[in-house]
Amino acid sequence: MNRSLEHQALADPAALAPVEAPTRAPGTTAVPARPRKSRWPARLDMLQSASGLFLALFLVAHMFFVSSILISHDTFYTVARFFEAGWLFGTPQPWVVSCVVGAVLAVFVLHAWLAMRKFPASFRQYKVFAAHKAQLRHGDTGLWWIQLWTGFALFFLGSVHLYGMLTQPAAIGPYESADRIWTGSLWPLYLLLLFMVEVHGSIGLYRLALKWGWLEGRDPAARRRRLRIVKTGFSLFFLGLGLVTLLAYVQLGIAHADRAGEPYVPGATPGEGASGVQAALNLRER
Repeated sequence: MNRSLEHQALADPAALAPVEAPTRAPGTTAVPARPRKSRWPARLDMLQSASGLFLALFLVAHMFFVSSILISHDTFYTVARFFEAGWLFGTPQPWVVSCVVGAVLAVFVLHAWLAMRKFPASFRQYKVFAAHKAQLRHGDTGLWWIQLWTGFALFFLGSVHLYGMLTQPAAIGPYESADRIWTGSLWPLYLLLLFMVEVHGSIGLYRLALKWGWLEGRDPAARRRRLRIVKTGFSLFFLGLGLVTLLAYVQLGIAHADRAGEPYVPGATPGEGASGVQAALNLRER
């Protein structure tokens, strides 16, 4: 029978002594130690996912807020004034809207910067990826390619919209928004922005669900099919809601074009908005 380690140690104490590292012969080079991998790529990837999720949820809420015009003009007016925190300060404070828009703009720019890390950095890289995509013919790779280009368009279209809301927070209301869209000729921008943001957002949520294992099941292929159905339904619903909402603003802008610039006053008949505001100012002065 083999002797135990304890018996070996008693018989030969040097048998269990720690083995010294071999000395390096003169004239030979030492093998460099393997460098420790940085955790920053993973942290930045996590931050990109979190900022994308925040923006997607904000866009869902934003679409419901904006589409309140479909209920009534007064409903949209009430929603707009709510975000000016009149319920907190006693009177509406448009600067609160500017603060919210500024925070969203900061997250928007951060998300764009993080996403650019994965964009082809040169024409050579672009050709390599295009050839890879054509050879692979993978559906999710194609979706990433669509998300890349819609994100590139959003960086310009979204920045214009956010800058307008940042600098003119008080110009949000039934008449004010309709005049900006129609009389201000911004409806083509909003139409493009609607398609870019809904396609980009739905693909982003779909890829986040796959990446972080949301709605996991026993069959990965069935899970992927379910997520694609949810993604398509998400896009169709919000595209339809956005188109109907934009059409409502365009129609209101056309009807109000001869009185463009007139602010909306709840309960006032068309044409009496300016006089209603003046009366309110007179009462406040008294």
